[in-house]
Amino acid sequence: MRSNYVFTSESVSEGHPDKVSDQISDAIVDLFLSKDPEARVACETLTTTQLVVLAGEIRCKGVFENGEWAEGALAEIEKTVRDVVRKIGYAQDGFHWETFEFINRLHAQSAHIAQGVDASGNKDEGAGDQGIMFGYACDETPDLMPATLYYSHKILHRLAEDRHSGAAPFLEPDAKSQVTLRFENGVPVAATAVVVSTQHAPGYDTGDKEAQLKGYVKQVVTELLPEGFVTAETVFHINPTGSFEIGGPDGDAGLTGRKIIVDTYGGAAPHGGGAFSGKDPTKVDRSAAYVTRYLAKNVVAAGLATRCTIQVSYAIGVSKPLSLYVDTHGTGSASDADLEAAIAKVAADKLGGLTPRGIRVGLGLNKPIYGVTAAYGHFGREPEGDLFPWERTDLADALKAALV
Repeated sequence: MRSNYVFTSESVSEGHPDKVSDQISDAIVDLFLSKDPEARVACETLTTTQLVVLAGEIRCKGVFENGEWAEGALAEIEKTVRDVVRKIGYAQDGFHWETFEFINRLHAQSAHIAQGVDASGNKDEGAGDQGIMFGYACDETPDLMPATLYYSHKILHRLAEDRHSGAAPFLEPDAKSQVTLRFENGVPVAATAVVVSTQHAPGYDTGDKEAQLKGYVKQVVTELLPEGFVTAETVFHINPTGSFEIGGPDGDAGLTGRKIIVDTYGGAAPHGGGAFSGKDPTKVDRSAAYVTRYLAKNVVAAGLATRCTIQVSYAIGVSKPLSLYVDTHGTGSASDADLEAAIAKVAADKLGGLTPRGIRVGLGLNKPIYGVTAAYGHFGREPEGDLFPWERTDLADALKAALV
């Protein structure tokens, strides 16, 4: 591993058009799981000027069965979608939660997919698709996340909090951030560059109002980054294109699943390619990415490595993973092969294995817990109640014991 380098990650706000789409798709997942824990959902969302379109495949008892919608279901779906946009804060001429056109093209799940995924007779529940999934953890932050992404998320989350509270009334929902850090001996020590582009109220692109906005952003960045990271050499680019009044879906179309690197590790680790939002937990794109993060985080939390990447792979309709791969990047206190064996044993003992059913039952994923994941990252979040169970570090002792 290189020990001295600079690295960059980006994040996008809850008002970014792709994130609006992700949040709508996950709100639909939560709605259906609240009605039926065994619901099957693959919901894609398109957002653009004054338009939201849903498309995808579903199955949900009491909501959509035998190709028919239950009474009131369509109205409840539309209300759910509008509530998401309202809570984000879009009430603009080009995208208004109350007046945008809504088109629902959700339809029944393919029977051929269902026969591979559903358990029947002696056949266990199979993976919802083929694919490779990765989990990652490192010791750069308290949440065991890459520092560049961690602070990129923190900046935008603070901007959103201040916008909602009224502390920064000149902010509008759409925003992006990018943080570049310098690493010495593998440890982040300074910010070399910070980029923040935020949608703003009219007039905040010139004169005193522009200075107010830029001063506010610099203050937020300085407060959130560790002391000493922002120096006289730190380069700031705040709204570098100039005006940013037209934003969100009115400025750029949004689609579910286009911000997968923002959702995961900011480029510091591989990504299997599958998006998370809009998918129920039988889809291993989502659930296996969560469990590999869970296992990698526990490896680092246990002090068995300072950096850990885990990969698993699946075939559609097949319950057991085809492979398990562990890489501690030369930082492990045990061999990667021994860690693979320990992880497989602990996963079997504590989760019932790395099958789709073992993952979703072991982590408690068949619950309406996904709306909060769809902005500011699926990882590095605080586990609370049913939320973010893959962020717990309750396997650390078991992993250490399995290596004895």
